[in-house]
Amino acid sequence: MTSLEIIKKLCDEKEMSISTLEKELGYSNGSLSKAKRLPSDRIYEISKYFGVTMEYLMTGINKKESQLNSKDAKEITNMLNDMEQLLKQDGLMFDGNPASPEAIESILSAMQIGMEMAKKKNKEKYTPKKYKKD
Repeated sequence: MTSLEIIKKLCDEKEMSISTLEKELGYSNGSLSKAKRLPSDRIYEISKYFGVTMEYLMTGINKKESQLNSKDAKEITNMLNDMEQLLKQDGLMFDGNPASPEAIESILSAMQIGMEMAKKKNKEKYTPKKYKKD
């Protein structure tokens, strides 16, 4: 099963079309249905939208995944707020040019994804019985 087939299945379960999903997520019309391969940031956004794992969207295999609790989310938000203050200071360069707001937002999004994945990985590592694969 391809990622697009899995996304179509999830849309069908929510009784919505792919074009509706594209509008909800701010993608251009046809960007999902015409894509041969979805970029990882889109897979991440779609997995969050449907509440499934990225692995499920890519493989169709649904394994039990650790979930972030409100404390974890608050810690990540606080760290990102601190980083945002640093990134918005004058003099920040990106590829030899002053960093644009879009570049800063991109960096923060990547950091958020990384922090969430690290928190989940640590939960699985340090509480293995709770997240044991079935």
